[in-house]
Amino acid sequence: MTVLVGYVPTPEGEAALHAGIAEAQRRAEPLIVVNTSTGEAPVDPHLAPQPDLDRITRALADSRVSYDVRQLFGGDDTAEQLVELAQQLAASVLVIGIRHRTPVGKLIMGSTAQRVLLDATCPVLAVKAG
Repeated sequence: MTVLVGYVPTPEGEAALHAGIAEAQRRAEPLIVVNTSTGEAPVDPHLAPQPDLDRITRALADSRVSYDVRQLFGGDDTAEQLVELAQQLAASVLVIGIRHRTPVGKLIMGSTAQRVLLDATCPVLAVKAG
């Protein structure tokens, strides 16, 4: 089994990373950190730059868990990519960061976290920043 973390370079993504490390240590399972981009926009704020990936790799090395860091490009949808990867890996838990959104904000913009929570076939650990 594997602990899967959906990472974005935000405080919520950092919270998910730290929670994922703790889960992997607690479960004695490998950890896979995934950062996704649809590749549609020339600048994607969800795409982690190389310095962030290097910092994540150092933190994971210090955590003493078996790990892999992946960036996925060109998928249709972040929620769909995470759910599919969790199924492929038979993940024991999928860890995501969430932020507060108003009901109107969810209605207009949708919610990746909400879709992950509803569609994932494995347990989902949703954490808040701070």
